[in-house]
Amino acid sequence: MDQRKKTTLLTLRKLKDENKKAVYLTSYDYPIALLADRAGVDMILVGDSLGMTTLGFKDTLKVTMDDMVRHASAVTRAATNSFVIGDMPFMSYQTSNRDAIINAGRLVGEAGCDAVKCEGGIRVVERVRAMVNAGILVQGHLGLTPQNAAQMGGYRVQGKTKESYQQLLKDALALEEAGVFSILLEGMPSQVAEKIKNHLSIPVYGIGAGNKVDGQLIIVHDLIGLFEQFTPKFVKRYAEAGKVIEEAIIHYCDDVRKEKFPTKKYFYEISKEDLKKLDQ
Repeated sequence: MDQRKKTTLLTLRKLKDENKKAVYLTSYDYPIALLADRAGVDMILVGDSLGMTTLGFKDTLKVTMDDMVRHASAVTRAATNSFVIGDMPFMSYQTSNRDAIINAGRLVGEAGCDAVKCEGGIRVVERVRAMVNAGILVQGHLGLTPQNAAQMGGYRVQGKTKESYQQLLKDALALEEAGVFSILLEGMPSQVAEKIKNHLSIPVYGIGAGNKVDGQLIIVHDLIGLFEQFTPKFVKRYAEAGKVIEEAIIHYCDDVRKEKFPTKKYFYEISKEDLKKLDQ
């Protein structure tokens, strides 16, 4: 039996203080979240990346609050130990402080998330502060932020120039001052992520940001081989579950067509006597 205690803000802070890495993984449904929680993942992100991995969109922009609440609710029903963070989808917080509080409140109150995550630095500080003041834990997200990929010229590594690094640092410091409990850095050189982390007192996690941060996030579909469109440089595949599933379905199709399934082993049957009674 799993004897782990529920991961909390204090747990995450202690991991950082003890220089221990936090394990951070996305999940979008009950079965995967259950496995991740059992495996000992510290944090689960119900990312708006579900638009691409689960809903089949070409980007994250079409994901709605209803999508996020539905999927986050499934994850929180499974994850009894992991700290669950729900993504704020595109235009769910940018429009006003009121919208930000209401939508973040849905992820926490309705879906049961422990915290929310939103993209952006100085430009979203007012929204972040409003959510924090409403009693909602917020994680910041800087670097390669998918909701703003078009403005960045696509999915490109960030922080490679002096100007870019200085802006990222200003953004990170502004988010910390606004009250975020942690920051996720995405798609930047390891040295840049380390420099930013060293300027902050809060935990800093990374996805494609090297190994000098306080923990690592990866998309579960990338981790287990369920997303085929592309594989980022920073992804290590630990399994090819997609191929295993496809082969299982191929075998099923073959068995049905050759009448090898179902066999008697898989039948429900009644006795001959009861069968005769059906026509009496």
